[in-house]
Amino acid sequence: MTTIALEEAAPTLAELAARVEGGETIVVTRNGRPVLDLVPHRRKGGLNLEAGAAFLRAHGITDPFPSIPDDFDDPLPEDFLIRPLPEP
Repeated sequence: MTTIALEEAAPTLAELAARVEGGETIVVTRNGRPVLDLVPHRRKGGLNLEAGAAFLRAHGITDPFPSIPDDFDDPLPEDFLIRPLPEP
């Protein structure tokens, strides 16, 4: 990792950008303290909602949440975790 003062970085920004494009990380400092990092650009991740919709269509799913009971978010009884499971 390379460190460079802000005053030196400003006039050589194009050169620094080329180095960053090559995968290098450069720390820019002001008065000896780091103020920013020059790093290669990455696409943001996250949910791909279009892919999710395509998956549902491909599998014939028209309603991924067919029903949600009215008491879905009601508090559970205090003994919920220690109560035995009901017989099938």
